[in-house]
Amino acid sequence: MRTSIATVSLSGSLTEKLTAAASAGFDGVEIFENDLLASPLTPEEIRARTADLGLTIDLYQPMRDIEAVPPKEFERNLRRAEHKFRLMNRLGTDTVLVCSSVSPLAVDDDALAAEHLHRLAESAQEHGVRVAYEALAWGRHVSTYDHAWRIVEAAGHPALGTCLDSFHILARGCDPKGIEAIPGEKIFFLQLADAPLMAMDVLQWSRHYRCFPGQGGLDVTGLVRHVINAGYTGPLSLEVFNDVFRQADAGPTAVDARRSLMLLQEAAGIAAPPAPVQPTGFAFAELTTPDAGAVSSLLGALGLARTARHRSKPVELWQRGDARILVTTDPVRHREGLALAALGLESPDPVGAAARAESLLAPVLPRYRAPQDAPLDAVAAPDGVEIFFCATDRAGLPNWREDFPPLSGDGAGDRDPRGAVLRIDHLALTQPWHQFDEAALFHRTVLGLRPQESVDVADPYGLLRSRAVTNDDGTVRIALGIGPGPGPSDDAGRAQHIALATDDVVAAARAFQDAGGRPLPVPPNYYDDLAARFEFAPGEAETYRELGILYDRDEHGTFRHFYTETVGRVFFEVVQRDGGYRGYGAQNAPVRLAAQHALRPGRR
Repeated sequence: MRTSIATVSLSGSLTEKLTAAASAGFDGVEIFENDLLASPLTPEEIRARTADLGLTIDLYQPMRDIEAVPPKEFERNLRRAEHKFRLMNRLGTDTVLVCSSVSPLAVDDDALAAEHLHRLAESAQEHGVRVAYEALAWGRHVSTYDHAWRIVEAAGHPALGTCLDSFHILARGCDPKGIEAIPGEKIFFLQLADAPLMAMDVLQWSRHYRCFPGQGGLDVTGLVRHVINAGYTGPLSLEVFNDVFRQADAGPTAVDARRSLMLLQEAAGIAAPPAPVQPTGFAFAELTTPDAGAVSSLLGALGLARTARHRSKPVELWQRGDARILVTTDPVRHREGLALAALGLESPDPVGAAARAESLLAPVLPRYRAPQDAPLDAVAAPDGVEIFFCATDRAGLPNWREDFPPLSGDGAGDRDPRGAVLRIDHLALTQPWHQFDEAALFHRTVLGLRPQESVDVADPYGLLRSRAVTNDDGTVRIALGIGPGPGPSDDAGRAQHIALATDDVVAAARAFQDAGGRPLPVPPNYYDDLAARFEFAPGEAETYRELGILYDRDEHGTFRHFYTETVGRVFFEVVQRDGGYRGYGAQNAPVRLAAQHALRPGRR
């Protein structure tokens, strides 16, 4: 189906919004009146600009407080509408959105509302314009889609139809199944928005917290199915009021918006992009640094060994078990210090995974590749981390490990196997403050991971938000985090971290300290509280206190973990999951954040 987006959904000037919509691949736009009024371009110039960009103007919006008002007020409304119709002719658009009235002058009289809308449609038809009447969720007398449709039906004019808006319908808890009783040709327009489930005034909810389909908790997919079943053939159009989107760059927001519509069409059975290819594990995590000295010492203390070096690039492979860390040394491009730059995901079909990504507006990144290098495809996540689709040591598929001739004499097997690192348990990626929902949608649509519930974590300097995405069996876990707002990249709440799994965290913690590693210091008050919340075997809590180990428990099992100090933007965590524990130790996050803040320069 054709796709469209309201200019109010994007930031910037009208020309910037149009360019972003076209670049993202939208077919059309809704022109929000305020955007036109603030533009230095004439309506004719805007019409030409949209045409040059390959866009149509699908809707002009909104007209307000038209119907069921006193006679003199309605005559003024008709004069105002005549001016708008002439303006729309200049713009080259033929459909106008009319919202149900919120005017204190409006009366509760459906017959009068139908009469007024009929007269409005008569005037519109003379200008070749159609009127799409929409029920605002906070309308004074008309606030539900079925009520709006009854008035449109009673008005009985061919230039009058209804506009359906997923937010206004679902936010009021209306059953969208009744949409199928509306003739498809009388549904003049469909506006779509999702929203997180919140208990608040619906007007404030609508004006500040809407989001793109798939980013909230409303069943937008089910509503679209009902609209399609009714026979609607117009565009799927996004109308999203969101404070974050209004401040973010229009280009990435438009891409995120169109990706959401592609996911929606897939979920509703309207379109069939390449099927998701869910990753099955972590192949590697790649760190970049101007100087490998500090991270080499840290990795060695964690029990990993330098086992191989790339044949043509300054990249070393550190490994223990199935935990693989690549360290790229680049003092020119990575002056900011240690950072997580890429991760490799094991894929049952790397080619199919890349095709899925490209179909959802995540193009394969151009990369320098020597003739003998394994052909690996990667895409960029919203935070800039590169995602590689890998097939490690699998016959018949390109193997990135072959680019790393093994080294000798680096002690890969010297460490006591008790407490050894086994694999990467999860990664925590901090998102730019305005791209948190975009990141969750990217990992869900492009990578096929399943989002879990969002969690809020108390930080000494604000509230942090986190949402994990996982594959079906939990072998891939990525925790997406965001801080309270824009700020310095070295803030403790904005660091990245890699969690390594072990089967004996106590032995791992002892070995780490014996090797000269510095665990994150945990305040004694934490262990006093821990003893009050849980019962432990004799000496168990004292061992945790001695080694800086934190503890959590859920209905499935237990979680014990410790953290390293931060190097650059990265710190490590060593975890032991027992009994099917599914979380990430969120109860302990405030303690970890406070300890990391305390170690920042100038705070000791």
